[in-house]
Amino acid sequence: MIEEIVIPFLRKKNILLVLLSVCLVNYSHASEKDNDKGISVSTSDTIYHIGNFELKKAERLFYGLIPIGKGVMACADCHFLSYTDTLNWNPSSYDIANTFAEKNVENLIGVVNNPIGIKMMEVHKGYEISEEQAILLQAYLEKLKLEGDPPTKPKRTHLLLFILINIIGIAATVDLLFTHKIPYKLVHLLLILAASVYILRVVVMEAINIGRQELYAPLQPIKFSHKVHAGNNQIDCEYCHNLAERSESAGIPPAGLCLNCHTLVREGTRSGKFEIAKIHATMETMTPIEWIRVHNLPDHVFFSHAQHVNAGKLECVECHGPIEEMDVIYQYSELSMGWCLDCHRTRKVDFENNTYYSNLFEEYHNKLKEGIIDSVLVKDIGGTNCMKCHY
Repeated sequence: MIEEIVIPFLRKKNILLVLLSVCLVNYSHASEKDNDKGISVSTSDTIYHIGNFELKKAERLFYGLIPIGKGVMACADCHFLSYTDTLNWNPSSYDIANTFAEKNVENLIGVVNNPIGIKMMEVHKGYEISEEQAILLQAYLEKLKLEGDPPTKPKRTHLLLFILINIIGIAATVDLLFTHKIPYKLVHLLLILAASVYILRVVVMEAINIGRQELYAPLQPIKFSHKVHAGNNQIDCEYCHNLAERSESAGIPPAGLCLNCHTLVREGTRSGKFEIAKIHATMETMTPIEWIRVHNLPDHVFFSHAQHVNAGKLECVECHGPIEEMDVIYQYSELSMGWCLDCHRTRKVDFENNTYYSNLFEEYHNKLKEGIIDSVLVKDIGGTNCMKCHY
C-alpha cells in the first residue's frame, strides 16, 4: 500500500525536478545570450564588451544609485534625460552621448577628472572616477546614443476626462430610456445636459485652436538665451534678425553671424564651453544649425515683417512679447485672426511721413497733406479686407 503511494510520488517529483532543471538551463542560456547583446567600449589598448547586466550597473551609476564618489553629485543630477520647460544650462545626457560616445575611455576620464574651462572646473570639482567607472559610463553613453532622444509623451488628462464625461452621458441616456435604475428623471436630464454642454465646449474650443500654438516652446539644438543676448548684453533684435525690415521673414541668423562675437567669446558664464562649441562645430563640418521655428502661421495666411516694421512701425515686443526676459523662447501672442484684426482696427499709421506705401496710396498722402484727414487707420486702407492676408 505504501509503495503504491510513495513510488508514484517520487516519480512525479523527479519529473518536476527535471522540468525545473531544464527551465533553469534555458533561462541561463537566454541570460547569457541577452548579455551578449551588449556594447563595446575601448581604452587606448583594450576593447571591453559590456553586457546587459553591466549596462544595468552603468545606468545605476549614471543616476547615482551607485555612488560615483564621496560628496559629488550623480551625472543625471545635472545632465537631464527629460525635457524641461526652464533652461538647464548643463548639456543634456543625449548631447553628451552624441559628443563622447564614440571616443575612448581616456577621453571621458580626462573630461570628468581634469576639465578645461572655468565652469566645468567649478562643477566637476572633487570628481575622481576610476577606469572601471569610466568604462561603465562610456558604455551607458553609447547605449543612450543608440536609443536616441525619447519622444515627448502627450498629456492625457484632458482626454481621459473627456472620455469619462462621455461615458457618464451615455450611461445616463441608457438608464433613462431602457434600464431605469435611477428612478428620478431629473437626475438623468441634469447629467445629460451637463455632459452635452461640456462635450460641446470641448469640441468648439479644440476646433478654434486648430493651428494655434500659444506658449509653444520647442527644444532647440543650441541652448540660446534671448535674456542673455537681448537683455543682459542689449543686442538689438535686428542685428541678428536683419531681414525684418526688408523681407516677409525676420530671418534666422546663420552660424557665421554668431561667430562675430563667439570667435572671441568661447565660454558662457552659465553654459560653459559646450553650447558655444556647437557653433564652431557646425562651421567646421559645414552643416547648418537646425533651429526649430517657434512662431508659425497657417499656409493660407500672408504676413510680411517688412510691412509691419516699416509701415506700421511695430516694435518686436508688441507681437513677440518680452523677449529680453526669456531664456527659453516661446510664442507669447496667440497669433489668431481675431488678434490681428483687433490691431488692424485700432492702429493708426502715419502715411504722410511713411514712404513704404507712397506709390500705392497717393490719395491718402494728398488728403493728409491737405489736412482733410489727420491720420489713417489700417482698416481704412484694406487692413480688414480678407484678400489682404488670404489671396
